[in-house]
Amino acid sequence: MKMNIIAVLGVSFLLLTSGINVEAGPAAQGICYAGCAAVVVACYTAAGATFGTVTAGVGTPAAIIACNSAFGTCQGACMAALFLPTP
Repeated sequence: MKMNIIAVLGVSFLLLTSGINVEAGPAAQGICYAGCAAVVVACYTAAGATFGTVTAGVGTPAAIIACNSAFGTCQGACMAALFLPTP
């Protein structure tokens, strides 16, 4: 048991001191997606609907279509956050 702890600590020390930097931002992308979801829920609420319960069809109000379009644009923009450097 003591040997395992020493091995884990040794490997951890080497990884922490090796200078490995994170250059992409999956956390930033996730935060961006969460922001998009919060905005689309607010948009649906303002339009008098509940997000996730409306299917886009012929009788769908224009406000809901606009919410869906903005949500898709926001989600697409979040892909850039994956490749941006994160400190």
